[in-house]
Amino acid sequence: MTTLLLPDASSFIGRRRELSECRRILSTSRLLTLTGPGGVGKTRLALRLAETLRGRFRDGVEVVELATLETGDLLEPTVADALELRDAGPNAGQVLVDYLSNRRMLLVLDNCEHVHDACARLVDRLLRAAPQLRILATSRRTLGVYGEQVLAVPALPVPDPGHGLRETARHDAIRLFVERAARVLPGFSLHAGNMACVARLARRLEGIPLAIELAAARLRTSSLEDLACELDERFDVLAADAPAALPRHRTLRATMDWSFGLCSAAERRLWSRLSMFPGGVDLDTAESVCAGDGIDDMEVLDLLTGLVDKSVVVGERRQGGLRYRMLECLRAYGSERLPSADRRPLRSRYVRHYQDLAERHRIDRLVPDQLERYQVLRTELPNVRAALDACLSEPPLAPVGLSTASAMWCYWLLAGSLTEGRYWLERGLRLVPDGTGTRAFALWAYTLLALRQGDVAAALPRLRECHGLARQAGNERILPRALMAEGVAAFSHGDGRRGLELLRESLELHRAADDMDGLIYSLYFGAAYGSSEDPGQAAEFGEELLNLCEKHHALVSRAYAQLSLGVACWNLGDCSRAEALVAAATDFAGEIGDRWCLTQCLEVLAWTAGARAEHERAAGLLGAAHVLWRLVGAAPERLSYHAAWHEQCAEQARRALGRRAFSGAFRTGQRLGPDRAADYATGRG
Repeated sequence: MTTLLLPDASSFIGRRRELSECRRILSTSRLLTLTGPGGVGKTRLALRLAETLRGRFRDGVEVVELATLETGDLLEPTVADALELRDAGPNAGQVLVDYLSNRRMLLVLDNCEHVHDACARLVDRLLRAAPQLRILATSRRTLGVYGEQVLAVPALPVPDPGHGLRETARHDAIRLFVERAARVLPGFSLHAGNMACVARLARRLEGIPLAIELAAARLRTSSLEDLACELDERFDVLAADAPAALPRHRTLRATMDWSFGLCSAAERRLWSRLSMFPGGVDLDTAESVCAGDGIDDMEVLDLLTGLVDKSVVVGERRQGGLRYRMLECLRAYGSERLPSADRRPLRSRYVRHYQDLAERHRIDRLVPDQLERYQVLRTELPNVRAALDACLSEPPLAPVGLSTASAMWCYWLLAGSLTEGRYWLERGLRLVPDGTGTRAFALWAYTLLALRQGDVAAALPRLRECHGLARQAGNERILPRALMAEGVAAFSHGDGRRGLELLRESLELHRAADDMDGLIYSLYFGAAYGSSEDPGQAAEFGEELLNLCEKHHALVSRAYAQLSLGVACWNLGDCSRAEALVAAATDFAGEIGDRWCLTQCLEVLAWTAGARAEHERAAGLLGAAHVLWRLVGAAPERLSYHAAWHEQCAEQARRALGRRAFSGAFRTGQRLGPDRAADYATGRG
């Protein structure tokens, strides 16, 4: 499960009444939506509430951040991915329903407003199908789902004029201002001399947390008295720009206008340009995309530092270094202030940057940093999505989008996001009809994703077109891959002999072209699928693949080499080596969260346990694998190299244990979950 990204204790001020009311509502109702304007603190309240309720939910609490989602079409795969339901298949909604149907869980959907309709449909479906599920949503508008309870999150309480020091200090708006001011001016505290000024500021800002934080940050360069006077003098003018807005909407807007006006011209430009990045940005990317047209690349760091000092941007330490992000309402404001003349060149730099990033971090290369590439792409995924949506919403940029989506194909596989990968590829293929190499490669990538999901009907038309284009001059490099996909499709249709012939042909062409990156995938499919047709040759393919992966230190590919060679060794009768190879792959797949590899590993280890007459263990592993097969939207019966051995293993264990004991062991395995299943399979638990 995803770790809750909670603010530290000092960041969460007050809200005792709201927390108590939320707990009361969720004790009797299954859907609570926290509403209110941007900056009022809905997300912080939801996260703190989720943390306090964690112990009440047997199956945990899961937070799904939706602010970075560019389209409602990807809502279900995004929720499935957050729940670690890798490779949820073409019907992610049904996978979610199946997974949640018997779970007692709290699901938090944060920032629903921009995908409102899709959220409402999904929430309604999940609540009908999962009677023990509770959902907590944050949105600027209600979802409108039957049974929804709504809590309008209020601003923080502010003191009335004339209150004494002790009474003033108790108000949450005052506590927040003092806490934020102390970060800017160490030692700042509330006392009789500044109490009236602080209270006046809190009232002027109407207790809106974000407005208070923006104002407190200004104390770096202004005295408290000057800050209060400045707000008094300017707010009436700024707020008059939106006379029809609700008071607190008007106040927050005026605060952001005021903060924007206090920035230098270059800081304002950078603020608006950073709004392009829903997933945050590192310094190198900010320099690459945002510099130019009034911003020198050498001053980007100083400008970012200035925006951090003003609480517009937050700097976060991550594994890859410092990353900068904005709250969603500040990002939306920055987007509004982006001059129309800047939009086109900025968008062009943005999409080209992420096209280049996807290409430079391709995981389908025989390189030692496959895992690091995957981690970079996972961090940048919200920004890649934004780039893809920008490209595929503007036909002239569609080839860039299709090229980017195609370069990501192996990421979609490893992340288990096949549905999302097919979504972007399908959009791009509709917009790029010409027979270029880009289209041919995208057709191949789409075909592989569809075949892996068992969607042969969708794969075959794309495969036929891919093969046709691959026979045309200029597209020759695609032909071995088209033959590879045709071989996999033949195995899917039960024609193993034809499938192996096609994979052999693909291998020969890859070798002739010295295409090592394509070769490893033909070797993998030849070893895995060919194991039931010609296990001797399949083992040769697996040995060659494993040697290549170890020679090039390609760790991700090595796990698949160990798996496929293990299957071939099993078919040759070498149970001990099969088990050793697959156990090693299990360790790695479990560590990095590769559910597709892990699922198959559990299946094979069940066979080896059965071969040693450890039938209870075999039944438990089959149960653990059964859950994962469902989660990845597949079944052992759909893979020719699993089907017969799966049935034989299950039948042997059932006969040896009896149906009742078999069912008990199977259910025990089902309850393990992916992480514990990996430990159990390799003997650690």
